[in-house]
Formats: sequence, structure tokens, C-alpha cells
Amino acid sequence: MRFAHRWQIAAATIAFLAAPLGFAQTPPNAALHNAKIEHLIENLQKTVFLRETAISPNGTMVLWEQSGPDASRIFVAPLDNPSARKTISACSPGQQGIAEQAAWSPDSRQIAFFSNCTSDHTGAVFVASVKNGSPTRLATLDGFSHSLTWSPNGKYLSFIYVKGSSGPVNALAPTPPPAGVIGEGNARDQRIAILSAHGGPILQITPLGRYVYEFNWSPNSRKLAYVAAPLPGDDNWWAARLYTQPVHGAPHAILDPSTISGPLHGLQIAVPRWSPDGKQIAFIGGLMSDQGVTGGDLYLINAKGGQPRDVTPDTNLTVAWLQWQSASPGHDSFTVSTISAGAPSIQRLSIEGDAYHFQPLMTQPESIGNGHLLNGVSLSNNGKVAFIGSSFASAPEVYAGTLGQTPAAITQVNAHLKPVWGKAESVKWTNEGFHVQGWLLYPARYDPGKHYPLIVYVHGGPAYANMPHWPYPGYGPVPFSALGYFVLMPNPRGSYGEGEKFTQANRRDFGYGDLRDIIAGVHTVEKQFPIDSNRVGLTGWSYGGFMSMFAVTQTHIFRAAVAGAGISDWKSYYGENSIDKWMIPFFGASVYDDPAVYAKSSAINFIKNVKTPTLVVVGSNDAECPAPQSFEFWHALKTLGVPTELVVYPGEGHGFYKPADRINVLERALAWFQHYMPARN
Repeated sequence: MRFAHRWQIAAATIAFLAAPLGFAQTPPNAALHNAKIEHLIENLQKTVFLRETAISPNGTMVLWEQSGPDASRIFVAPLDNPSARKTISACSPGQQGIAEQAAWSPDSRQIAFFSNCTSDHTGAVFVASVKNGSPTRLATLDGFSHSLTWSPNGKYLSFIYVKGSSGPVNALAPTPPPAGVIGEGNARDQRIAILSAHGGPILQITPLGRYVYEFNWSPNSRKLAYVAAPLPGDDNWWAARLYTQPVHGAPHAILDPSTISGPLHGLQIAVPRWSPDGKQIAFIGGLMSDQGVTGGDLYLINAKGGQPRDVTPDTNLTVAWLQWQSASPGHDSFTVSTISAGAPSIQRLSIEGDAYHFQPLMTQPESIGNGHLLNGVSLSNNGKVAFIGSSFASAPEVYAGTLGQTPAAITQVNAHLKPVWGKAESVKWTNEGFHVQGWLLYPARYDPGKHYPLIVYVHGGPAYANMPHWPYPGYGPVPFSALGYFVLMPNPRGSYGEGEKFTQANRRDFGYGDLRDIIAGVHTVEKQFPIDSNRVGLTGWSYGGFMSMFAVTQTHIFRAAVAGAGISDWKSYYGENSIDKWMIPFFGASVYDDPAVYAKSSAINFIKNVKTPTLVVVGSNDAECPAPQSFEFWHALKTLGVPTELVVYPGEGHGFYKPADRINVLERALAWFQHYMPARN
């Protein structure tokens, strides 16, 4: 789930296009066209995407990045007069280019950012004065970079750097077909780089052979804390350690979750943050599916190392992001973003001894950041806040104001957009002692006198959550609502939002307890809403694709299913995917040490139970959920006479980049559900 510069994504996508594997007899995007879906996608593509925002340290100015299909610009505006905005750009008049990842200098006078507005379109680091907006190029980039940050003393710019790379190490992107000697010889370093704020050479300061995921400066600007692992970085994040390192010194490992005792043993760590006095480091620890999709408890550890302390044990929410507010003996205070019952919020977390207390500071709008992650919050030194917010009912805008009050939207770039799908509401139920939540979308043009079909959309992860946000123009739950279906988006055990015990409740139990939670949710909404129980479908992508494959081997309540990038056999999957390290925390052992626990959750071992017509779709170059998993499932259903179809999209990875393919997946899924469980309104 790593960020890539958009000019690098485009180049990588073109470079990775490969010949189709031949599973589909016709080109995938030549199958059918649905005018309703094309109209829906066309409307969604009108959304102006606001990808990041930041408030100045002194709390007087706000910046945001506003993106179009071929370019992005950075806007800066006074907090008390947002309409008086001005553009920060390195592009010449008429030149198209990207400006992104802007960061305020500590004195609030300058903005640093990445841009490819150079004569040869090579990426570079720029600095611009807020007063006059004139940019200066400090250094040219020879590779992929992200996480641009100023040191607290304002002397350095720092960022993650993959020198010589045209893009990130990213299992979501299409991977080139295997060739030659297979192994780790081509694994790439991802290191912390620093650059003088006045320009000069780029210095990579962390060691070769260590892949850095994220970092944070100490308050005195003399050290950094970072999360890193040996190469290959895309696979080893699940075994990453926490390090500290002087700017010009050797690293010191202060935490290795594989060697400690207690609740963090063998789990993941993220979002390291130095305390204001430099004596402690706070971080989030827990069972996490992907780097960047953060959730867990908040931990503290001495900056010199030692045993970490879980300061939010047994909480019923998930901490997703944090920033220190104060540190004193026996008392620490943080601003955190959390997930609770499928909804994000910003809260004040106070720690006194072994006691902790959450105080809600803001719960609106319904989603913070980009709708998936909660790391899009920006705080000033004097209690001001800025973020990008959206919901199922409102398109993304920049919000800013005083923390603790309801911030106002300071942009109106998407105010003209209105949902063409039904309203959303949170639904809750209990099952086997667990409190479970989900989001229910009504059908567009809902008539309570009619009965409607229901589609259940299972999120990926599994450590993740369905949360309310404006949809992207791709595969997801919202289009089905627009086309006449109820849509249930459950957050069963294994999800974020009910505490770490809930997230860990499906370890070594994929497809069982979580499926029972989902079925209980289906029965709950069937009792409360006019849903035709004979027209219930199931779909999802990634882990949701696995659940779509596995569920139809365990129950016949689903009339039709669409499995996107799924997993049919965990035993063979272990040896096929490029990120097998993620499976150890979830299954407790490798497939070679405990094959039975992998077999237990493999749909292929129960395949003769399937009666549900199932459409299977996957990208040919998917490294996270390789195409052979979909081929195996489809082959079995075809052999057993169960209605099925497999569509392989050439050149696509785990996340589809080509608009035509994203539209086609929706067209095929809608046609599948319309055939077996039509919406009649």
C-alpha cells in the first residue's frame, strides 16, 4: 500500500503490461457495455481529488493539493480567509505537471514539495516562499521518493528515497512476468535521505540492505526513529523493527517484536513518534494486514530501548494515527485518530500511570483523510486542525478550524456533486459475544413498499474496515446501490473498530467466525428492511475475494457471488504470492510448519459444496493474490457444473489502473447479479 508519484505509476503501468494468460476467450473489456455504469463512472470522474492538506505550524495558513487527470497544483490560503488562495507551482505557464507532498517549514514561512515540472520532467525537490510563491529547485531526484519532511530545526529536508527506481516496491502494482533466476537479487533499498534546506547533495543516511517504511525526527533534530526491515521490503514489513539513529551515526535497534514477550509479540509496529522531551517513543502496535493501513493499540517505549508498554489495553476502538501533545512524569497526552464501529474520529488520549482516557474532539465529517487511512490529519502548534473529509453523502473537501470544534469546509471544489446512490446508515448487531457493525446503503430511488435484492460487500485486509467515504471511480459497493440494490458493508471480527481483541479474533480462523458475523448481519437487515432473502449476493476484493470464494463452500444463502482477486487455496498461495511474510502473524506458523491451519480455510477443500453461480475476476500480473488462485477456483466450479466465468485482465495488478478495466469489472459484476438476482426497480 505504498504511495507512488503519479508520473511514476503511469510509467510503471506501461512498462509492466504483459500478454494475457489466455484464461478468457475474449478480451475482458470487449464483453458488454452498461450505460448506467458508464454514466455513474463518468460522474465519479468529475470529482476533484484533494490528496493531501497541511496546516502551518503557527496555525494561520492551510495548504492542499488539488489534482486533475494530468496535473496537480498546491494551493495556500489564510485560515481566516480561504478564498484568498494562491497557487504554489514549479511549472511554467501552460506546462502540465505534478506538485505534491507539500510540507511546511517549522517557521511557517516556506513550503517544500516534489514536482516533475523540470525541463526533462525528472522529479525534483522544490522550496517556495509563502510570501511570494516563487519556487527554487534544491535537488534533482534520481528515483522514487515520498514522505517529505522538515527537521524540527529547519536545517534539513528529509524523505524516503529509492535511488535509481522508477517507482515504488508495491505489491498492488502490476508485477513483470517472472524470468531468469528468481530470488532477491533485484530487491531495492528504501532509505532515509536528507538534503540541506539551502540545497546541495542528497545524502542517504540509513544503511544499505535496510528498507525503511516510515520515520520521525527527534525534537532536537539530532536523531531519527524509523521502522525498517531487511530486504525485500515489500515482504518483510510484517517482521519490521524499530530503530533510532543519529543523523550522522549508526542505527540502534530498540524494538524487535519477534523477540519480546507480551501482547505485541510477533505483531506489527507503525507510526513512531518521539515525545516532546525526547525520552520516549510512542507507536501503534497490533495485527495489521498492510504497511500504511495502520491500526492497533498505542504503545510507549524508552527511546533507549526496553520493554514496550501497551497504554490502551482492552480498549474497544482502534488507534490509527497519533501526535504527542505533552509529556511529563506520570502523565502523557496525545491527539489520535481512531476507528470505532466503522466511523473515524479525532480524540484526545490522556495517560496517567496505568489509566487512560479518550475524549472525543471531532466526529464530523464521517471520513478523514482519503477514506481508507486516518493519517491525513494535520495539527498546528496552537490547536488548529486541517484534513480532507468526505462521506457517502458529501464529496471530498478540505476542512479546517479549531480542534475540539466542528471544522468548516474551506473549499467548495466538489460542492456541486450529489450522490446518485441511496442514503447510508450504520447498523449494529451482536454475534457470539461480539459487537459487530456495518454500513447499509439503500437502493437509489428507494420505495419502502417494494422488496429489493441485497449485495454483501466484504472489505479487504482482513485487518481493515468499511468506512463512509465518497467513492472512487472503480470497483466497490456504491455502484450497486446506484443500480437498485441494498448493499451491506459489514465489519466482522478481524476488522478495525472494536479494539485489538476483535481484530485478532479471526487469527487461525479465516472464513469461520467472520463469516458467521456476516451471516448474522444479513439476517439482521433482512428483519429490518424490505429485502428479498432469495436475492442475496456476495462480493469483495482481495480478502473479500477470498471470503466470496470460501463462503459459497460453507452456505447456500447467497444466490450469486463475484470474487475479485481472491484466494482459493492457502497452501498453494503461500508459495505463489510475493508477500508471504504477512501470513505468519495471521496463521501463527508457516505453511510448512502447520499445513492443517491453512487447509482448514481453503475453499478448494470444500469445493464440492458449491452451488452458487460465481464470477471470478483477477489481474494477470497480481502479485498479492496471483491469478492461478482464481484459475484454480474457476476450474473446479467448471468441472463440477456450477455456473462460473473467469475473466483475467492483462497487465493489471492487485489494484486496477486502467479506467476501461475498472468499468468493465463493474459491468460484468452487475450483469452477473442482474442475471441471477435482478434489481427490478
